Amino acid sequence: MLKRKTKTIETFSMSSMTDIIFLLLIFFMITSTMVTPNAIKVLLPQGSKQTSAKPLARVIIDKELNFYSAFGNEDEMPIDPEAITDFLQECAAKEPEMYVALYADESVPYREIVKVLNIANENNFKMVLATRRPDRKRR
Repeated sequence: MLKRKTKTIETFSMSSMTDIIFLLLIFFMITSTMVTPNAIKVLLPQGSKQTSAKPLARVIIDKELNFYSAFGNEDEMPIDPEAITDFLQECAAKEPEMYVALYADESVPYREIVKVLNIANENNFKMVLATRRPDRKRR
């Protein structure tokens, strides 16, 4: 009988599996930072058209008439309605060509929406009203 001079190694190398898991971890970390979750639940009114403008500043009014604001990818922070003007002016100083998106729950009284629209109009801000797509009827 002939004997082999080299012995086969009967262990499993985990280095390639570790590399794959590491790459997946990096992928999910990067993609999760790109998503801006809307933590404040607002039921938007339906609209037939969607805007293509990407707003930098957001003003949110929930159904309990709580006001929130955010700029860029920042999280929404509670804001006093009287401080909205100052907040939007600070945002405009950072980005003069910004759009302001107003996310108002469909149960919010119209007068509250008009207050924010008046602030935008008085300061010449470009305002976009956020809506949701209409529900499609099934046939």
